[in-house]
Amino acid sequence: MRSQRILRRPEWSINRAYYKSMGFTDVDLEGPIVGLANAFSEAVPGHFNLRRVAQSVKDGIRMAGGMPVEFGVIGACDGIAEGHEGMRYILPTRDLIASSVEMMAQAHQFDALVLLGSCDKIVPGLLMAAARLDVPAILVNGGPMLGGPFLHGRISDSTSIIEGVGRLVAGEIGEEDLRAMEDGCAPGCGSCSFLGTANTMCCLAEALGMSLTGSAMVPAVHARRLAVAQASGRAIVGLARDGISARKVISAQALENAVRLTSAIGGSTNAALHVPAIAYEAGLDFDLGLFDRLSRSTPLLARMNPAASPNVIDFFRSGGVPAVMGELGDLIHGGAMTVTGRTVGENLAGVRSPANEVIATRERPFEATGGLAVLYGNISPGGAVTKPAAIHPGQRVFSGPARCFDSEEEANRAILGGAIGGGEVLVIRYEGPKGGPGMPEMFKALKLLNGLGLGQRTALVTDGRFSGTNNGCFVGHVSPEAQEGGPIALIEDGDRIEIDIPGQRLSLLVGDRELADRASRWRPPGPRVEGGYLRLYARLASSAAEGAIIKTRD
Repeated sequence: MRSQRILRRPEWSINRAYYKSMGFTDVDLEGPIVGLANAFSEAVPGHFNLRRVAQSVKDGIRMAGGMPVEFGVIGACDGIAEGHEGMRYILPTRDLIASSVEMMAQAHQFDALVLLGSCDKIVPGLLMAAARLDVPAILVNGGPMLGGPFLHGRISDSTSIIEGVGRLVAGEIGEEDLRAMEDGCAPGCGSCSFLGTANTMCCLAEALGMSLTGSAMVPAVHARRLAVAQASGRAIVGLARDGISARKVISAQALENAVRLTSAIGGSTNAALHVPAIAYEAGLDFDLGLFDRLSRSTPLLARMNPAASPNVIDFFRSGGVPAVMGELGDLIHGGAMTVTGRTVGENLAGVRSPANEVIATRERPFEATGGLAVLYGNISPGGAVTKPAAIHPGQRVFSGPARCFDSEEEANRAILGGAIGGGEVLVIRYEGPKGGPGMPEMFKALKLLNGLGLGQRTALVTDGRFSGTNNGCFVGHVSPEAQEGGPIALIEDGDRIEIDIPGQRLSLLVGDRELADRASRWRPPGPRVEGGYLRLYARLASSAAEGAIIKTRD
């Protein structure tokens, strides 16, 4: 145990004294010291119950003879940050979280880590820290929230509100209806009950082998959520004693399993940012095209909001991640190690799909190919990401004239002002990692289009990103981004754009000579921020194709 190097008497008696000043004893100091990186706060619904979850983790650690040491980690709510200046700060928190966990774990020489987080950028930040540190680690999430009343063909959730705003503007509902939606659509704490980035990343963590089998989608209010936490506490002590560190779990095979699972459930496009970032921290090569290659050979086995009316609670009741991975069978690397101390194949023995409306079988999948796709072309030579699982089949090939906006806010004003017509392709640019800065989500634009009845009649292309709840025809993560002079910066109003998801193409129908002339005249706009962490992030962030990471090594 590396903690023992700084606890031996007499040289390190001072460190023992520091721990004893907080009530720890010599008996505590004999076992593995397990750091609990807890992103609890009263600012994030998905983290509101993590204080109680942490207590159960501590109980498990003590049962197994370890010593739990809890410390705090920041975490911001994507939902509360949506559609305003705060969204620019969301993605950059991911790298801050990874670095803050690294700093605490190294300063205190913890033997192992339990990572407590549930939401969009917090879960990948915690996994990045585990991969970077390569100590034994387990991720424990707080679970998803329950859904609200049945509205407009499905169980409501927090995204029902923004769609409701569009319906209010369209005159379909009144203000009292919207207030009732506000009161009931999020009935308790937990990560949002749709398959957004938060729940996608929790499922991905389980598929990666970094969470206990079957734990990802246990609801926040279920007693089993605390039982999982306690079991994770017991398991981490065993991993510490057996020397099973994070990189023995986060292998190339495990990353492929995670991508397969994400494709099979139609997960969030943000996974295409976070998996490359986790791979980087684990010292593994990762090509964005892997998402497309694996997705095209992975059947879509699960459907839930935003691709269908069931939510993640229905997914959990249908068997969740184990049912999908078990049904994927030989498409999964069964020999990959997990934090259970057993392989994926051992954990999934005998588990199969229930063959219901939420989880299908390989023989009769919802679709023959999976939920994510990578598009290339003269707009996105470095790649762009889309989610066919959330796009109506009739929209997967779309062409139309461009309507260009140099910020999300400008686009939202045009949408609410009635300036957008059917058949147009909205281009929202200068919203990438450097240009945003922070690569904000174009969540609100698509929700407004949907609420106004334009969701099936328009498309949106951006160097920003999307929420896992978005649907309609959308393509994000366009690389290179506009701020770096990518071709998306050269598009003009009226230019014809073709989106061909089956053909993996994103094309601007403008001649090469004309584009070269535009490029010679293009100049980058000045920075949107003059100081603070966002200015630093804008200088250091890599492209979306590389995970929009701040590189920590040569």
